[in-house]
Amino acid sequence: MQLSSADHSVTPPRVEVPRTYNAAFDLIERNLQAGRGAKAAFHDDAGSITYAQLAERANRFGGGLLAMGLRMEDRVLLAMHDTIDWPVAFLGAIRAGIIPVAVNTLLTTKDYEYMLADSRAKALVVSEALLPQFKPILERMPFLKHIIVTGSSFNEVLAKGGAELAPAPTNRDDACFWLYSSGSTGMPKGTVHAHSSMVETAELYARGALGMKDSDVVFSAAKLFFAYGLGNSLSFVLAAGATAVLMAERPTPAAVFKRLTEKKPTLFFGVPTLYAAMLADASFPKKEALALRICVSAGEALPPQIAKSFRDKAGLEILDGIGSTEMLHIFLSNRPGDLRYGTTGKAVPGYELRLVDEQGNPVPQGELGELEISGPTSAMYYWNNRAKSRATFVGAWTKSGDKYTRDADGFYAYGGRTDDMLKVSGIWVSPAEVEAALVGHPAVLEAAVVGKEDEQKLVKPKAYVVLKPGAKASEDELKAHVKEKLAPYKYPRWIEFASELPKTATGKIQRFKLRAQ
Repeated sequence: MQLSSADHSVTPPRVEVPRTYNAAFDLIERNLQAGRGAKAAFHDDAGSITYAQLAERANRFGGGLLAMGLRMEDRVLLAMHDTIDWPVAFLGAIRAGIIPVAVNTLLTTKDYEYMLADSRAKALVVSEALLPQFKPILERMPFLKHIIVTGSSFNEVLAKGGAELAPAPTNRDDACFWLYSSGSTGMPKGTVHAHSSMVETAELYARGALGMKDSDVVFSAAKLFFAYGLGNSLSFVLAAGATAVLMAERPTPAAVFKRLTEKKPTLFFGVPTLYAAMLADASFPKKEALALRICVSAGEALPPQIAKSFRDKAGLEILDGIGSTEMLHIFLSNRPGDLRYGTTGKAVPGYELRLVDEQGNPVPQGELGELEISGPTSAMYYWNNRAKSRATFVGAWTKSGDKYTRDADGFYAYGGRTDDMLKVSGIWVSPAEVEAALVGHPAVLEAAVVGKEDEQKLVKPKAYVVLKPGAKASEDELKAHVKEKLAPYKYPRWIEFASELPKTATGKIQRFKLRAQ
């Protein structure tokens, strides 16, 4: 059932991160001091690990890296599936002052070659199943000294370290970890985050906006290498003293339903395309089989029809929000007791938002503008990319590349990516708005809209549509449906039916691939 405002915890005061600070030490030690040593921190497909075991294994891994010759501020690339070894490696490196660089597990050999060279990582920690992607390039990586494979040499690294490891003398503004951007508009960018950022996102969003507590069990379909997943399954969980359920396999509806019914998570984090696929699956669990109290969506705007259908089927609202690799997690979100369909909610307390035009001037209420964010979790910079850093991080403000409108009540409505916007008949058209109208048709599962030139070289909307299993709809029917919902000039002039849409590993639709067709 929908949470009332009375169920929503009061926003705690922003955490004051001390000058001398090590994120891994804080996130684990706070749980040991609170007496949670015997409590499960993580479950994966093979077993569980308690907070005390996590502390020891992270210490051993960090100490093992130091024993192998790695030093403070060296980089170690993590290409790992979501198992208990992931937080052990990530936190162990950070405790030792070594910088983990978490990367997507679904990339090509060429992508990994670029990231190894760009980061100058001295060690690679890789899941055994992913090793074939790296083997062709390992000999020509001049900075790479150590290859650590889970299930074999990973245990050897643990054996080199001791059960105790003094945290490296880092401070809150030191580089702590990197995440590579998706690279949808060019080469991926190494986004550098400070030690203070993980606990800040946890205090402001997980504990402040969501009211996460130590009794919660958290399951995120978004993987740990993704900024969204890293917060959901690691920093949020450790900051609150909760328990996370990790899943190494792809987040198909069947895999998700299995965890929801067997592990009984109370918080679930997904993306719109996954929620749509879950709703279209005949094996969607009955309400009484679920223990959920909060569901969150991010990655792309959540169509209202998906949110309403999920509420009807699961008896629970989906809280739509938006974050970014650059801001680390969600800074704009609907919240329990304060939700409006078709919007991304309001600013998360602790963040300031503004909408500006192409000249950087504030836009009037109700008009479309680019979203800029100011808050404590902004990335420090893009590694080795001064031009992109200066263009994105401008003083206290971070440019999102997203278009939004804001209403009188402070709710923000998504208007598409800045580089996705279409000018049709001299008027700007948001692809997201057209997509939402298409998904509102009962036969449509997913839709993506891009620009295409007609015979006169004028740009018009083109839609790629995936129908629900067994559903039927004609091109003319869908065009007429959009015309009923939106201004006539916004309807898609072409509709192409597809069995699936190209997506990133985190579920975002890759419109640039559709534009290239």
